[in-house]
Amino acid sequence: MTIVGIDDTDSRTRGMCTTYLGVRIADALRERGVPIRRLCLVRLNPAIEHKTRGNAAVAVHADCDPDVAFEVATELIDRLAETDDPNTRPGLVVAPDRDGSPDAVVEFAGRGLHERHDLEEALTLIEGADYRQAGWAGGRGRIGALAAVGASAPSTAESDDPRSFEEWTYEHITYRERERWGTPRVIDPDSVFAAADGAYPEVWDTVDRGTGDLVCVPSAPGPVLHGIRGDDPEIVREVAARIESEPAERTATFLTNQGTDAHLLPGEIATARNGRAYRLEGTVSSPPETRRGGHVFLTIEDGGRTMECAAFEPTKRFRNRVRALRTGDRIVACGEVSDGTLKLEKFAVRELNRIAHETPDCPDCGRSMESAGRDQGYRCRDCGTSSNGKVEIQIERDLEPGWYEVPPCARRHVAKPLIRGGFDAPIHPER
Repeated sequence: MTIVGIDDTDSRTRGMCTTYLGVRIADALRERGVPIRRLCLVRLNPAIEHKTRGNAAVAVHADCDPDVAFEVATELIDRLAETDDPNTRPGLVVAPDRDGSPDAVVEFAGRGLHERHDLEEALTLIEGADYRQAGWAGGRGRIGALAAVGASAPSTAESDDPRSFEEWTYEHITYRERERWGTPRVIDPDSVFAAADGAYPEVWDTVDRGTGDLVCVPSAPGPVLHGIRGDDPEIVREVAARIESEPAERTATFLTNQGTDAHLLPGEIATARNGRAYRLEGTVSSPPETRRGGHVFLTIEDGGRTMECAAFEPTKRFRNRVRALRTGDRIVACGEVSDGTLKLEKFAVRELNRIAHETPDCPDCGRSMESAGRDQGYRCRDCGTSSNGKVEIQIERDLEPGWYEVPPCARRHVAKPLIRGGFDAPIHPER
């Protein structure tokens, strides 16, 4: 078997899509009589600044000679990649699979979800593994291409393999006819909602029922008409077939690490670093504050160290969950750390503070007492009554223990929807 890894062939402004180029490579190989075992869509570190939206690399697993795969892939990248964009720097890695990828390549792929690699390291590994490679406009995409090879290939190191294919999911992508790229997509929304409702929860993040958005339909001017994500390859294909839309040029189903939380590292506030995504536990030490633009901020503390957390405006109704937190709540916060702030993707309430300290009421007249001065308690000037300090009261909370997440319209591709299960507390999923 030969694995063809590609990355960085698309453009934020001009369109194109690395998955589309991967499908074109697979189809071209099929035309030569080559069996295709699988297509893999590998999401890498979402914090990388030069990524396009999802930071995806693609691996094509084919039963052919590596030279044939290299020839076909090179010709198609030459012809289809958006190399006129100065930020597009495609990379190709072709790996003959000899009893599994080298351990160093697998380890490189695992770190690719959490760190920023440099090209020199990738090229050293490629040479050491005796893989073929090519780069365009500097070829930065060879980093992601190698990561796609390592993430999707069997490893010789069973114990340290960073992948768990049992957790991997599927996406069935439908592509537009070439002459329609850059034009408004023609899709019947009612058919999308009906198809999504019929397959939920095995198929998820197809629509956002709170906003009415068609989450499966991209807005970028590229070749993708829609992408259906779920846990079963047959069901995602069935959902796609029920959607009424413009004609499709071609379709493909990918095995993918989307929806797995593979980017999240267990961590502590004291050691969390920018450019990585974590699960951090802490106690809310400053209450939620809504700032300009509708962004909601709070601070969590653990062991004397603090971390600011933010729910930004695009997370929509999730911000109401964040606003319902109070000082003293114990939570687990999940998301990417950037400029010292954790961008919330989901959080779990471990313990709720159900006690508030309030100014006492006068036992005679019932009115709220006034401060008697610094450290002198409270008193009612009319009745002459006094109190030594604030009183504790039990309060009702709008939250319950368990997990809360951003809505589908705001979820990152690699983030795991609560409905997929496997969480250590009750879930409160968003549809």
